[in-house]
Amino acid sequence: MKIGLPKGLYYYYCQKWLYFFKELNIETIIFDTSKEIIELGNKISNSEMCLSLKIFLGHVYYLQDKCDYVLIPNLKYDYKNQMCSNFSSLYDLANNLLNIKILTFDNNKEIKNFIKIGKELGFSSKKIKKAYKIATIKYNKNLKKLKIENINKLNTSNKKILLVGHSYNIRDKYLSEVIDLLKKYNLEIIYSDLFDDDYYFYLSKDLYWKYSKKNVSSVVYCKEKVDGIVFFTTFPCGLDSLVNELVMRKIDKPYLNLVIDDLDSLAGIETRIESFADIIEQN
Repeated sequence: MKIGLPKGLYYYYCQKWLYFFKELNIETIIFDTSKEIIELGNKISNSEMCLSLKIFLGHVYYLQDKCDYVLIPNLKYDYKNQMCSNFSSLYDLANNLLNIKILTFDNNKEIKNFIKIGKELGFSSKKIKKAYKIATIKYNKNLKKLKIENINKLNTSNKKILLVGHSYNIRDKYLSEVIDLLKKYNLEIIYSDLFDDDYYFYLSKDLYWKYSKKNVSSVVYCKEKVDGIVFFTTFPCGLDSLVNELVMRKIDKPYLNLVIDDLDSLAGIETRIESFADIIEQN
């Protein structure tokens, strides 16, 4: 049995599934984003969809004939942890646009979702719960390690920048070619998505988008400890265009706003990053 995991959007917030399926000896099929996957996403996407959503749909399209099931969330409305509406549409888009067998989970109690899918795949409750427990331990251990490394970077003497972006953008191997350009200048990169919730203190009761809250809070926590800030988003993200603009007006650090739509040519972006690195070096 093979289960495909589209490596886009919500994938980066539910990687515990990787450990869970491994414990059940189920093969998972995952591909890094490529130009081909983006082109597939463009085929079935509306022109007004953001690049991140097109990437997700491209992954689903690419997986449809390579696995037995595709794991796709069917997220419910949660006014306390509101996300971009694209997240709520993933199941319906995939189910209507493509002929695939879907395994789906929601954002209710986590253990119930793992038991539900485990039983759909024919496993006993005992085996499912054991696999879930081991997966949770391994996932939390790995995440804790990454967060500690991220925090420790703030205490180095190197020039430091805070990279502000959603996990599905800054962790995407294709999009992160832009981030690799930053690394050329020996800048210590601090990631906005690798802080414990204890480090997040929300600035505005009106800013109710879950992941935008975390990004903004990382800026508040790190702004006195970094030398500059890079905002990294995909075109045309309505939430980021609003939230990032509000934040940029209030910070007194050098910042760079990178909005990615097409990576066919990195020349213009590379020039902007080089100029930004020069400013950081001179400060």
